[in-house]
Amino acid sequence: MGRLKLKTCLVVSLALPLPVAAYDLTDLQLDAVARTAAEAARIDAATAPTSDFSAPERFEDKPGGAATVRARGTRDAFSQPSGNLTHAEVADFNLGNGLFTKIWVSSPASTLASDGLGPLYNARSCQNCHLKDGRGRPPINPDDSAVSMFLRISVPDPEVTTQAIEGYLSTLPDPVYGGQLQDFGTAGQKAEYRLGVSYTEVPVTLAGGEVAHLRQPTYRALDLGYGPLAPGAMLSPRIAPQMIGLGLLEAIPAADILAHADPDDADGDGISGRANIVLSAEFGTPMLGRFGLKAGQPTIREQSSGAFSGDMGLSTVLHPDVWGDCTVAQTACRVAPDGSSGASDGYEVSPEGLDLVTFYAQNLAVPQRRDSDDPQVLAGKAQFYAAGCPACHIPKFVTARMAHPSAQSFQLIWPYSDLLLHDMGEGLADHRPEGRATGTEWRTPPLWGIGLTATVSGHTYFLHDGRARSLQEAILWHDGEAATARETYTQLPASDRAALIRFLESL
Repeated sequence: MGRLKLKTCLVVSLALPLPVAAYDLTDLQLDAVARTAAEAARIDAATAPTSDFSAPERFEDKPGGAATVRARGTRDAFSQPSGNLTHAEVADFNLGNGLFTKIWVSSPASTLASDGLGPLYNARSCQNCHLKDGRGRPPINPDDSAVSMFLRISVPDPEVTTQAIEGYLSTLPDPVYGGQLQDFGTAGQKAEYRLGVSYTEVPVTLAGGEVAHLRQPTYRALDLGYGPLAPGAMLSPRIAPQMIGLGLLEAIPAADILAHADPDDADGDGISGRANIVLSAEFGTPMLGRFGLKAGQPTIREQSSGAFSGDMGLSTVLHPDVWGDCTVAQTACRVAPDGSSGASDGYEVSPEGLDLVTFYAQNLAVPQRRDSDDPQVLAGKAQFYAAGCPACHIPKFVTARMAHPSAQSFQLIWPYSDLLLHDMGEGLADHRPEGRATGTEWRTPPLWGIGLTATVSGHTYFLHDGRARSLQEAILWHDGEAATARETYTQLPASDRAALIRFLESL
C-alpha cells in the first residue's frame, strides 16, 4: 500500500463513526457455513460461564481444540503447527516458517529472493521481533540495546479535529516520518531515530502490607535523522505480541465477538467493550478489527502485509510501495534501489510468499494446558472469576464451521479474550487514536500460553510496551474499566493472589 494510500486508509478508518449495526460485517476471510439451530444451542451450552471450580471443565486442557499440541518445556513451545494439519499442510507451514525466519538483505544483492530490505526498517526478519513466535523483548534496563520495540507515530488531522458523531481525534501519519519510526537504514540511508526510555518507580500497597513497585515509562524519540517531529505528534510504543492461535481467533464469527460488546454499558457493570471497525485493504470494505494491540487489522494476511511494509520496508500485493513507510519528504529513501523483480511478480514478497507466511501465522498452535487440576490452580480460577476478569477475558468461543477442510473449523477454543476495545485508564494510555480506538483503549489480549512466556521469550515482561515485569504488575496496571477487578486483586490475601497468578501461569 502506497504512502498516499496509507494516508487515505487512515482517514477512512477514522471516518467510520456510524453505529456498528450500520455495517455489514460479514466474515469475508472465512468460507463459513451457517449454523443450524441445534449447533447454536450446543455452542451456547459449551461456552456458558462456569460456576464450578472443583475440577477442570470439559475440554479445558485443549485450549486450541483439535489444533492443540503437547506443551513443550523448550523455546519451541510456540513454534509447532496446528495438531490437526495434514502432511501437505505441515509442508506449507514449514515453508511459511522459512519465510518468517528469513534474514532479508538490501538491494542490489545476488540473493534476489531475499533482497529488498528497507530502505528504512526496524528488523531484518519477522522472527527478530516475535522471538521464537512469542513476545518481543522490551528494554530490561536503561542501557539495553537488544530490544525489539518501536514507536508508532501519528499527528492530528488539521482539517478534521474531531469526528462528527463519535468525537474521536482524526489522525494522519507524520508528514516526514510516516506511520512508525524506523531505527535502522540500509547503506546510505539515515535511521529515523533512536529509542529513549526511562522509568519511574510507582509503589502500590497490597493487602497484608506487601508493597509492589510498578515502572512508569517515559518514551522519547532521540537522534531524529530527518528533523523534528510534526507539532502534536503522538508516539505509541509497541512490543510484538505472541503469535499462537491467531488462525483460531480469525475463525471466530464476528457476530459472536460483537455479542459481547456493550459500548454504552447498558447492563451497568462498568465494562463497555467496543468493536474497532476498520477498512480492509484486501476486501475494500469495513470489517471487524481483531489483530494488533488496538484491533487495527481485520485479518492475519493484512496484519502480515502491514508488518512486511512498516517493519522491514518490503512490498507486497497489499502494500506495493517498495519504499515501505518512507514519505515523499524522504527523497533519498524513495529513490533507493529496491528488490522488486519478475520472479516475485513485481513485489519484494510475492503473493505466494505472503500466503505462506499468513498460513504459518494462522497455524502456530496453542499448547496444552498444564496443571489444570491442581488445587491451587482451581482456587486461582475461582478468584479470577470472582474478580470479574472474564467480563473482558472471555474464556471460550466456538469457531465457525468451514465449507472446506480447515484446522480452525468448528473448534471449542479458550483464548480468554473478547477481542474488543476497553478503556484501560490514564496509566496505560498512549493518547494515540487508531481507527475507532481512543488513546486510552486497548484490545483485550488473549491469555492462552501466557504461562510459557519465560520459556519461549526468556522474560516475563507484559503489556503493550513491556513495562510490567510480572503478571502481578500487569494486573496492577489495569485501570479504567478494569479498576474494580484490580482493586479486588489488591485486597485479596497473599495466598489468594498467589493462586490467581498460578492459574494464569497454567494457561
